[in-house]
Amino acid sequence: MAAPKPKPKLAAAEAATDRETLFSYYRDMLMVRRFEEKAAQLYGMGLIGGFCHLYIGQEAVVIGAEQAVGPEDPVITSYRCHAHAIARGVAPRCVLAELTGRGTGTSKGKGGSMHMFSPQDGFWGGHGIVGAQVPIGTGLAFALKYRESDRVCLTYFGDGAANQGQVHEAYNMAALWKLPVVYVIENNQYAMGTAVKRATAETEFHRHGDSYGIPGIACDGMDVLAVRNAALEAVSYVRAGNGPMIVEMKTYRYRGHSMSDPAKYRTKEEVQGMRESHDPIDQMKRRLMDNHGVDEAEFKAVDKDVRAIVVEAAEFAQASPEPDPATLTTDIMAEG
Repeated sequence: MAAPKPKPKLAAAEAATDRETLFSYYRDMLMVRRFEEKAAQLYGMGLIGGFCHLYIGQEAVVIGAEQAVGPEDPVITSYRCHAHAIARGVAPRCVLAELTGRGTGTSKGKGGSMHMFSPQDGFWGGHGIVGAQVPIGTGLAFALKYRESDRVCLTYFGDGAANQGQVHEAYNMAALWKLPVVYVIENNQYAMGTAVKRATAETEFHRHGDSYGIPGIACDGMDVLAVRNAALEAVSYVRAGNGPMIVEMKTYRYRGHSMSDPAKYRTKEEVQGMRESHDPIDQMKRRLMDNHGVDEAEFKAVDKDVRAIVVEAAEFAQASPEPDPATLTTDIMAEG
């Protein structure tokens, strides 16, 4: 068994905490929240088909982690991917058009909720098979190293995927070849409907790389600043050529695993308790009010602005045409 590498030192001690920066995090998280609420509404109206996995509650993870990378650093994730696309810079209207299966969607209406891509924004999906994106993200990191790039790949997956064999095969290869990949585990406490402690022998997921010599850290995934600092630490370590690193984001989703999940495996009191004491948006709101004197009028103004963007996105999506049947067999292969 290889000894774990020393944990890197924090590279984010002086990261910005000014009013403008924090307010931008608040707005970005609110955008994801309002977008997902609209997606739930459209799903209920029958305008979104297939599966639909919402990110409500986990907003701090993707918004915080995005602060540690640049637009040319590739990002890949699972089927719970709407927020990741938006955080990467994909227009909400294009994401919602994709959800509703329209030709103006980011994957031309062919991917839907679980399979949206935007390589031009450094976003490589959206993958429906549990854990399948992890070896792909590792492959992206291999390409970065092969081309002698200084870029880093963020590879997101959940606590359920963390137990998949292909994930550990990817760990082994990444460690062996010192690939520039940060594995971001979004531990939202439940793999579909199964609590972590019922399915995982080692529930500290950031330790899963110990036998491969991959260092790992954990952070409060409901606090966008904690996420940002942990992501900066990991990206700095990996970008320096030290090989892969694992970051476990301890987060929580308020809705079921997907829109078809009634989530009867947990109590309403548990969910409500998390909302009241750990909500990432409310935490940032209190920080802005207490430390920077932001008043309620400013919060209402940004909420109005965000809602207007989401409403316009829904109108755009519903007005957009469905894909031309003639395009059914296009965009399914890439020339080598």
